[in-house]
Amino acid sequence: MSSYVIIGNGAAAVGAIEGIRSADPDGKITVISKERHHVYSRPLISYLLEGKTDEERMLYRPRDFYEKNGVTVLYGETAEKLDPEKKTVALSGGKTLSYDAVCVAAGSTPFVPPIEGLDTVPKRHAFMTLDDARALEADLCPESSVLIVGAGLIGLKCAEGIIGRCKKITVCDLAPRVLSSILDAGCASYMQKKLESMGVEFLLDDTVARFDGNTAEMKSGKTVSFDVLVTAVGVRANTSLVKDAGGEVNRGIVTDEKMATSLPGVYAAGDCVEATDSTSGAKKVMAIMPLAYMQGHCAGVNMAGGSEKLDNMLPMNSIGFGGLHCMSAGSYTGECYEEKTESGIKRLYTEDNLLKGFMIIGDCDRAGIYTAMIRNKTPLDSVDFDTLKSAPALAPFGKEYRTQKLGGVV
Repeated sequence: MSSYVIIGNGAAAVGAIEGIRSADPDGKITVISKERHHVYSRPLISYLLEGKTDEERMLYRPRDFYEKNGVTVLYGETAEKLDPEKKTVALSGGKTLSYDAVCVAAGSTPFVPPIEGLDTVPKRHAFMTLDDARALEADLCPESSVLIVGAGLIGLKCAEGIIGRCKKITVCDLAPRVLSSILDAGCASYMQKKLESMGVEFLLDDTVARFDGNTAEMKSGKTVSFDVLVTAVGVRANTSLVKDAGGEVNRGIVTDEKMATSLPGVYAAGDCVEATDSTSGAKKVMAIMPLAYMQGHCAGVNMAGGSEKLDNMLPMNSIGFGGLHCMSAGSYTGECYEEKTESGIKRLYTEDNLLKGFMIIGDCDRAGIYTAMIRNKTPLDSVDFDTLKSAPALAPFGKEYRTQKLGGVV
């Protein structure tokens, strides 16, 4: 009987479990979980603070998931050393596990810049885990002023989650716009205006130079008083296990199309992995939940002796604030088609007879059709793209395509 170890307990770990079980129904699976929680959907922690969900509905799989799949979970443990020659993993609690194949799905860690005086702030938090959300909630009160350092996805979802639970929210970022890693200036301004209408204040193109207790001195010379601090500057992939074992690592763990690392019997998946963006060919860390699951599933199948490849990964993001939705995918190169109204904006990027990427603010219905076109590399001259630009639907793909792809649905 084969023995499998999965380091991490998020979406990539679930994918690995289900991938292994699709090829090996009997092998021993052990999950090493730093958090002491059943697997849950991390993006929902802001909705938990808003009261739009609860911890039970945040579960990524039912409570009996591990039992039904014959999985042993070691909660509150971390993997400290990986030995690919001996095929062992040393744990923080002193145990050593043997494996036939291992998947490193260790995720990422919040990056906290070395800001002078940070240790003088009495109430400071990250915003990545359920425990982070619980701790932040405990420090909030209706009279709290909150300073969030970072106007990316994590920082803005934190802001949305605590609107109505505190008196004032200020978000600062060294970048000149919100969501600078995924949106251009025009699209970002839509999202910023929406959040401002909800009561969030922004200090952009500016950041904290030093802290003095509950006062932040900004690089611009301004001062911001606050009661609670949230640092959401960014994250770093947890690569040290593979790096220390001699594996190839850049910004993330390097893998091939089967999610195998450069170390024998060692696979990796999720936010700790550097993957190839199929739209641009660039190597990057794409910390996106659906991709984490896909990578984990691919790794799991191959760990169990199956054969699966993942060569169509692309960056994707979906976010919304107060009913204003935003979706983006792919890369933003080539010719740009734009539709702009008072309620939103759509930008489609085409190159070499392919849809390469898009940004949509507002009506995101059926945007998944664009994502599928990018992922499947659908030639634009094989569809009625002029119609698809304004109204994504299946009809412009033609009867033959629908019959082939949708199993006879015409």
